[in-house]
This record gives sequence, structure tokens and C-alpha cells, in this order.
Amino acid sequence: ILWIQHARSAWPFERAAPAQAPAAMLGVEPTSGADATHTRVQVDAAAATITELRTEDLVEIYALRQLLEERAVRLALPALDDDALELIALAARDCAEAAGLGDVAAELAANRRFHFGIFESPDHPHPMRLIQLLWESTEAYRAMYYNSPEERATTVDAHEKILDAVRRRATDEVVAELDAH
Repeated sequence: ILWIQHARSAWPFERAAPAQAPAAMLGVEPTSGADATHTRVQVDAAAATITELRTEDLVEIYALRQLLEERAVRLALPALDDDALELIALAARDCAEAAGLGDVAAELAANRRFHFGIFESPDHPHPMRLIQLLWESTEAYRAMYYNSPEERATTVDAHEKILDAVRRRATDEVVAELDAH
């Protein structure tokens, strides 16, 4: 949610951004043949399709994520075993390392493993499917966020707080830290 507030202040468009705007913000060129609502861009070695989203869409998506992710944490955290906790900690380390190197693609992948490791519960697959869908719809915008060294540092700090709460199985704190993140 804080990212949305930042994006609102930094986003130079009133209603909806043209598809070329995210490519420009990422410092890449849209490929030829892009239609009015999609732009294909190259980010490091990974290609991404950026779909036009209005600020209101992002706010709605993040509000839905907040609801679903809280539910997922409350379902998954009590059953989290030591192996799963180690994978979450490894993802946090990988994310911090990628942030330090400015490797946005690696940071996005590690960030996803970190969060999804906290959310996943084998007994409750449906919330996770919806969360994945919502994450996929905003992945390119997260990439723009991670292009800022300050935001990468903020993410590393937030992950440390979240991981500490996860280790203590402090569900309410995990939810609060995720909301703040």
C-alpha cells in the first residue's frame, strides 16, 4: 500500500498511463507492433508484458491482496515447519543480495519466493491461486519500484522485520508488517 501511495505521487498521469509509460520508466524501449494496451519490454534477461493499469486498479488489487494475504498468513503460519522457515529465510537472503547488486529480476524472483513461502498452505490452495493472479497483474510495476536503490533498501529492512515475526510465529505481527511493507 505504501508503494501505491508513492506511485500516486510519482505517476505523472491523471487517469491511466499509456502502455509506453512503464517502458519509459523502466528505461527500455517498447518493441514495434505493440498495441494500445500492451507493451513488450526487455528487463535484464527476462521479457515482460506490461498491461496498462490505472492507479485505481492498483489500489483495488493491493486491497484484495491485503485481504487474501492476511487470510493466507493466518492459515499457513501455524503449520509452518522448520524446512519451510529455512526456505523463507533463504529467499530473504537472496532478495537482499539481489537488492545489493541492483539485480531487479533476481530480486523479484526472490521476493516472490519469500512472500509465497509465508502464504502457502497445502490445505488451502485457493487463496494462493488468487494471490498469484494478483501478483502477476502487478509484477511490472513492482519492477519499477525495485529500480530505486532506496526502495530496494526499504524492502530488505521490511523483509527482516517480517522474517523475525514469522520465526516467532507472531501472526498478528506478520500481518501488520506485511501491511506496512
